[in-house]
Parts: sequence; C-alpha cells; structure tokens
Amino acid sequence: MQQRTRTRAHIRTRIRAAVAAGLVLATAVTVGGCGRSHGRGGFIGGIGGGPDHVVSAPSYSPAADPYATSTPDPYGTPADGASDDPYAPSSSPTQEYFDPDGRSDVDGSGCDFSESLHQFSYTVSVTNPSSSDSFSYDMEVNWMKSKPADGHTYGRHQRSIVVGPGDTETYTARYTVNQSSFARFWFTCEITKADKSRM
Repeated sequence: MQQRTRTRAHIRTRIRAAVAAGLVLATAVTVGGCGRSHGRGGFIGGIGGGPDHVVSAPSYSPAADPYATSTPDPYGTPADGASDDPYAPSSSPTQEYFDPDGRSDVDGSGCDFSESLHQFSYTVSVTNPSSSDSFSYDMEVNWMKSKPADGHTYGRHQRSIVVGPGDTETYTARYTVNQSSFARFWFTCEITKADKSRM
C-alpha cells in the first residue's frame, strides 16, 4: 500500500515536470514565431538587426477609366459664365423696366401759401432714372383741405415736363386764389398725377 502511494506520487511529479517543460517549449516557439512574423511584415524592424524604421505604404492611385478618351469635344467648352444649354436666355442686355405712373420719380417740397400774393406754391423735382431714354411727365399738383380732410380742393396746377436720361428737372407749381381776405384754414400739397411716356 505504501509502495503504491510512492509510485503514484512519483508519476504525478513526472507528469507535472513534462507539462512544465512543454509549456516552456510552446512559449519559446510562440515568441520566436511572433518575432519572425513581425520581421517579415516590413512595418517595423530592419533585416540583419538594423535600427527600427517605418516603411510607408504605397500611395493609392485609382485605375485608369477604360471609357476615358483623349478625343477633343467637337462642341468645344463654353466660355466662362456661358451656358451650354440651347434654351438658356441670351446674355443680351435687358430693357429697363418702364412704369407709366411716374410718381415714384417725383419729389415735392416747400408746400406754402402767400397771403400777400393770394397764392399757393409747391416745388416739384422730377428725376428720370433711365440711363438711355428721355421721358415726358404730365404733372398735376393739388392743394387740398386737410382739417377736415374731406377731399375739397383749393387749387390745381398742371404741367408737362421733359426730362433727359439721368437728369433732374425742378419747377415751382403755383395757384392763385381770387379772394381778397382769408379766414384761418389748413391745407396740404399733393402730387396727384405724373403720367410718364417715352419720348
């Protein structure tokens, strides 16, 4: 019985020693294998134990387009800013916008009434915004009751004036009242018409 116990203990010791030796051998093979694999990869480590270095990977160049051609375009290349669309609008200069109501071209100032002259006055400036065309303006100025503003007109002045391209013409509209004396009254000046026509 004692002999069997020793034999079993001896067998266990030998098995443990064999297992340990196997592990050492496996570790040595694994480490050596990593070293060789690492060297073959070419990323780090030189041949013959030289200094470590980094090898750059080759740059990527796309494959040539099999459908590409060096034949010139028979239609040519459009000029800068030009469109190759046959239905695109032409680049010819557009005609200036024309509005027959010319009141946006007109400004007024100095709305006044002279008791000594019995006369309303208003200074009117007409500016032609066109750079190429002359226009005729048929003007009308009204002096109207303002308190209360009931639409009553004290007087009216009409005039036609021609203004050249980019020019400004100024005139004073006047209306004389046939009345010898005046009670207190309130009035306003209004440009009621500026019909515009091309010359």
